[in-house]
Amino acid sequence: MTDRSGSLRGAAGLSRRRMLGGAVGAGSLGLLAACGPGPAARVDMSGGPRNGGVLRVGLSGGSSADIVDAHIPVNSGDSARVINLYDTLLLRGDDFELVYRLAETFEPNDEATVWTATIRKGVVFHDGKPLTADDVVFTFERITDPDDPKSGAAGLGMLDEVVAIDDHTVEFRLSEPNSVLDDTVGQYSAGIVPRGYDPENPIGTGPFKLQSFDPGQSTVLVANHDYWDEGPYLDELHLLNFNDTDAVINALLSSQVDCVGQIPLSLVDVIGSDERMEILNSETGMWLPFTMRVDKEPFDDVRVRQAMRLAVDRPGMIEQVFSGHGQIANDMFAPYDPDYPSDLPQREQDIAEAKRLLTEAGYPDGLTVELVTAPIQSGAVEAAQVFAQQAKAAGITIDIRRVDTTTFFGENYLQWDFAQSFWYTRNFVPQAVSCVLEESPFNETGYVDDEFTDRLDRIRAELNPRVRGELIRQAQHQLYDEGGYIIWGFGNQVDAYQNYVGGFVENSTGLPLSGYTFRRNWMGEVS
Repeated sequence: MTDRSGSLRGAAGLSRRRMLGGAVGAGSLGLLAACGPGPAARVDMSGGPRNGGVLRVGLSGGSSADIVDAHIPVNSGDSARVINLYDTLLLRGDDFELVYRLAETFEPNDEATVWTATIRKGVVFHDGKPLTADDVVFTFERITDPDDPKSGAAGLGMLDEVVAIDDHTVEFRLSEPNSVLDDTVGQYSAGIVPRGYDPENPIGTGPFKLQSFDPGQSTVLVANHDYWDEGPYLDELHLLNFNDTDAVINALLSSQVDCVGQIPLSLVDVIGSDERMEILNSETGMWLPFTMRVDKEPFDDVRVRQAMRLAVDRPGMIEQVFSGHGQIANDMFAPYDPDYPSDLPQREQDIAEAKRLLTEAGYPDGLTVELVTAPIQSGAVEAAQVFAQQAKAAGITIDIRRVDTTTFFGENYLQWDFAQSFWYTRNFVPQAVSCVLEESPFNETGYVDDEFTDRLDRIRAELNPRVRGELIRQAQHQLYDEGGYIIWGFGNQVDAYQNYVGGFVENSTGLPLSGYTFRRNWMGEVS
């Protein structure tokens, strides 16, 4: 997922790697039944972390377009690679609070036009070169290169220059105030790389180093024993791709892998009943929306968009798609943002009002639309099927067109009239600049509004938290009234792992397996 780039109108042309999530099929139940729980070995987890061992992580999807580039991760495998190969200046922790990583401090001046970072001393890159301020300068020059902008460029449109004051001090000088620059810099797609970085030979400061990479198949990472922070305890980390969710679940149950991220929520209880397995169930702000292009008929009429939203039975979606492992949403993102407007009335299914709005919009006999779906994330295809059933009551016929992930993220990506998407947990500003501005790299709803853009600029410039919070609530209210997303729920992140793996904790970022921070994992002794 990405941020905003000021001069970047064509950021969708970032040759976007395809998001290859998985959706559970009925076959998984058969696989589970066929495998069944085997005899449980004795596992000694006493004494805390141990050094050594190989952790095999099962991931659904992957393709020949997978990458190890620090600054353009898209799918789950890309994310897992960059989080373990690179470090950022700041990052969201397990509780979604910003924590310092390669920066020891990151503070604005009184006008928030200059932010100063103090760079941690004693950090070295994988090739032994010490980290300096010049590497930070190079990193952000690379991200914001106008000829080849990277994912994080979307949130840095106001960045005039990054200047090394000395070997461990960097100034971020802005063309306009930005009170939330730390949130933008604290994205995992902003990993620090050395000057002269070559993505074909990736060098970072992360807890693991790259040993081998076979796109769409496997990645082997080895421990960085010069790492500056906790861990890694493992000798090696293997990221293994599987074609679909059935395959990755079968690999877990047959002990071909040690852990998998985002298991089908319908199978939580079944997998959890296997005494060899542990379930990690985290509440998050992950959302799996329907996307309506507000510049295409019939969704260019706000009454149609509102009717579509009123056709959704949100509790039913949570139960049927997330098997109850989620929270009802209200057509607004960023529920972990402290200024999320939870006081707005919860939108509920209202079939009579949906029909009235459709009639007023010129569809007295109902409406037929095509919904493009693909297994981009666990639950996506199921959500499409459930919504199609629910919408019938409002006279809305949804013809489902299921495609594979390569087609979904192909030449028509971001242009589908009615489709789906998924996003992990973010606060309001970085999420908004990623998807609801004209220059957003992933404006999948085609939403462009001068009033909203002006309000977002004022939010970033506002230093008073109370005033900024009110502006955020106003912007969210505008999306609630007229936006192009149907945001019906926030799904839990539910992962499964063998009981001999230690180090996993609940994590609210929405990223699988404790945010892919595998430096904390270790292997218990099995007998």
